[in-house]
Amino acid sequence: MAESTFAARSYRDDGVVLRTHRLGEADRIIVLLTKHHGQVRAVARGVRRTGSRFGARLEPFMVADLQLVRGRSLEVVGQAVARGTYGSEIAADYARYTAAAAMAETAERLTANDGEASLPHYQLLVGALAALSRGAHAPELILDSYLLRALSTAGWAPSFTDCARCGEPGPHAAFSAALGGIVCHGCRPPGSPAPAPETVHLLAALLSGDWSVADTSEPIHRREASGLVAAYVQWHLERAVRSLRLVERDDPTSLPTRQESSLT
Repeated sequence: MAESTFAARSYRDDGVVLRTHRLGEADRIIVLLTKHHGQVRAVARGVRRTGSRFGARLEPFMVADLQLVRGRSLEVVGQAVARGTYGSEIAADYARYTAAAAMAETAERLTANDGEASLPHYQLLVGALAALSRGAHAPELILDSYLLRALSTAGWAPSFTDCARCGEPGPHAAFSAALGGIVCHGCRPPGSPAPAPETVHLLAALLSGDWSVADTSEPIHRREASGLVAAYVQWHLERAVRSLRLVERDDPTSLPTRQESSLT
């Protein structure tokens, strides 16, 4: 009877570790984004003890095949088999680590409803972490591409071509996070930033995954794009992603952009 009850309460799923924190003397609470069960919080018993059977498989940014047992408030990790060992390569580099931390925090915010299936979010995050771990592109480009695509997956896809408000064909010169991206002269709110055309082109490439354009972009346009992406994320999540403060970037407010009068 006990074995039958255990079997009924347990399930398997792939999951990526978003965050961990200590529980008691030897345990940890693991925040996971799973492939088929959405965001899950689980207890890993004894994981902080030397010789734990879980080892490093439940560290942030790791992907594992998990056996989970349903509990009253938290699941319990019964088994973890490594699938994507991205954590060590990411943790060894500050730029990669801070980018991964910002992605994990964003993923946690976007999948906060426990039990909600989040397959597209899972696939997007795992792909971004894999690219970070192997150094496929500059960490800040991978981060900004992930943020734009994650928000698109959540239903907040920005427009970087036609006007986000009225649909008038572009190109246009102003950006509004509140309205959903690039806006025409008639729709732009007062004080809207006016990014360089190269920055808008880069943003569109990051959203679509056109890495031939993104990888050859200039640093000044990458910094300006990062500031606009951060503003877009903050607007739609309704508060800042704290980990973004750790990412090494210049202050976007100090970047040279065309003045409001140049839009007229």
